[in-house]
Amino acid sequence: MRDPRAYLVRIVTRQSLNRLRSLSRRREDYVGEWLPEPLLTSPDVADDVELAESVSIAMLTVLETLGPAERAVFVLREVFDTPYDEIAAAIDKSPAAVRQIAHRAKEHVAARRPRMDVRRDEQQAAVERFLAAVRGGELQDLLDVLAPDVVMVADGGGIANAARKPILGARKVALFLGTAKRLDMEYTSVPISINGLPGARLDIPFDGSTTALSFVVEDGLITRIYAMRNPEKLERLAEVTPLQR
Repeated sequence: MRDPRAYLVRIVTRQSLNRLRSLSRRREDYVGEWLPEPLLTSPDVADDVELAESVSIAMLTVLETLGPAERAVFVLREVFDTPYDEIAAAIDKSPAAVRQIAHRAKEHVAARRPRMDVRRDEQQAAVERFLAAVRGGELQDLLDVLAPDVVMVADGGGIANAARKPILGARKVALFLGTAKRLDMEYTSVPISINGLPGARLDIPFDGSTTALSFVVEDGLITRIYAMRNPEKLERLAEVTPLQR
């Protein structure tokens, strides 16, 4: 074998494309919003800002809006800096076509990716304020930590109770989050690192459900909340998944 690296890139890429196409077909019948599977990671992953951003729930959600081929090209080029000719061989396209796909995918992601230029301690502080506000149940405390145009997306997969559509705006999100407190529903909240960034895990003994929360923070306020409740996607919260370049 003259070039083991190129061979491995080709095999892994083609298997990944097959997997992505299979998932795309399954998602056509998915109930409600679809979010990526959350991973429990060590806090130090956030020290590598580029890595943490590339594997964050927010970024993976943006990548899901790409087609399978666009996503493969984007990841290979932007994350692994794979040469165009190797990508072309992996997906059976010409180098010129791959360059066009890469350019189109990069523009698509740039237009949709959230700002994630806050330091880890700033994000952690916002998450802690959020959890304290949820535990306290005071509407104003929640409004103080949420951006006016905050968006909350929940994924229950038709198995766990979850909002079927995104919730838009600070007041609507705050009222939604305050439901458990108003109903005197007990739960435990634990700060954890999810896909390289500060997040939280909520466990409700009443129904045995778990929610993994991932956030996007801008200027000290939470602009995005991703609530993963589908139990089939939460199995990897049991132990830390090592992430490295």
